[in-house]
Amino acid sequence: MLITSIFFLLCLSAFFSSAETGMMALNRFKLKHLVKQRNKSAIRANKLLQRPDRLLGIILIGNNFVNILAAALTTILCLRLFGDSGVLIGSIILTMIVLIFAEVTPKTFAANYSEKVALPSSLILKFLQKLLYPLVWIVNFFSNSILKLLGVKEKDSEEDLSPEELKSILENSGDLIPSRYQEMLLSVLELDKISIDEVMIPKNEILGIDLSKDIEEIGDFLKDSKKEFFPIFDQNLDEIKGIINLYGINSFLSSQKRDTESLLQNSEEVYFALENTSLNIQLNNFQKDKKKVAVVLDEYGTVKGMVDIKDILEEIVGELSDPHEKVKIDIKEQKDGSYLIDASISVREVNKRLGWDLPLSGPKTLNGLILENTETIPEANISLEIENYLIETVLIKDNMIKFTKVRKLESLDLDEEDLD
Repeated sequence: MLITSIFFLLCLSAFFSSAETGMMALNRFKLKHLVKQRNKSAIRANKLLQRPDRLLGIILIGNNFVNILAAALTTILCLRLFGDSGVLIGSIILTMIVLIFAEVTPKTFAANYSEKVALPSSLILKFLQKLLYPLVWIVNFFSNSILKLLGVKEKDSEEDLSPEELKSILENSGDLIPSRYQEMLLSVLELDKISIDEVMIPKNEILGIDLSKDIEEIGDFLKDSKKEFFPIFDQNLDEIKGIINLYGINSFLSSQKRDTESLLQNSEEVYFALENTSLNIQLNNFQKDKKKVAVVLDEYGTVKGMVDIKDILEEIVGELSDPHEKVKIDIKEQKDGSYLIDASISVREVNKRLGWDLPLSGPKTLNGLILENTETIPEANISLEIENYLIETVLIKDNMIKFTKVRKLESLDLDEEDLD
């Protein structure tokens, strides 16, 4: 009877050990998902975890009781078998058995299969919590009182994830989320760190309709163009009068009377956005105001460029191909391992596409980054080093660096003769 009782108590000890580890190792977000699916075991386990002090109270009361009782019975058994020396022998034997079969093994199993262990165990734990509620209450009362005296505050068991923590979860989700979707979700979380001026069409690249030109010339231009919208301005973009979209273009071209007044009537009021607005805010503004395109202004009210909803969506899903738009190759790998890069491209885009870490704290474009480091507009092609990147200007025109050749210095295989 003693041996049978000790074996039964060790099984109970293994249960309490595995239940403790399994409940604490449960994936809280997966548990919430199961709760939404109305899984009864998950609902029960979630309620237990909402009061971890009570849960640990019932588990530790049970575990300590069965371990102490097993130790007492083992002492009695060993005294009968070995006499006075049985106390030491029994302690050594029981310690090894408890460690292997009632602690390490069940806890390791529960850590690896927390859901399989915790959900079924929650039924027994819920029953024991009701059965032994007065004892659990007394233990928790003294335990919580000691913690309050030590200045330990009770934490909310339902803690929210920060954006950085959510990113870490997505990055380490493995095959659970396809890599394509991982990239999209991570891009959504990055929208608040990207401002409009990093994705907008720069002012010097905007195609628009100049009201000072002949109306027939404007009509021919609109017929041949496949773009979805154009700004309408008078001689320069700072004098912008409106935005005309495809619907307005078709209405203007189909009207019998083609003049400046008709063109402006078919256009929309200009919608403005500030250059330092983050993409998540601007996307929300587009949705709220039912707009698709905005003229970007700097702090002085000067036109800096244009941004449309497609530019923001491309930050999430990647480049969207347009069959009517001429493909622009802004980064091209060279045979020597360097890259020929259009200097008007944003530094963030270069880092994203090449996996580099050029500085993002200063200018937004590669051209601006070079000019900031040279502190002047180069009159001839130059070479400079910026944070382990070797940058050579290839074409300088109209006071701007048009093309550069860039490579990481780490990829250079230089020997002593080359350095000399």
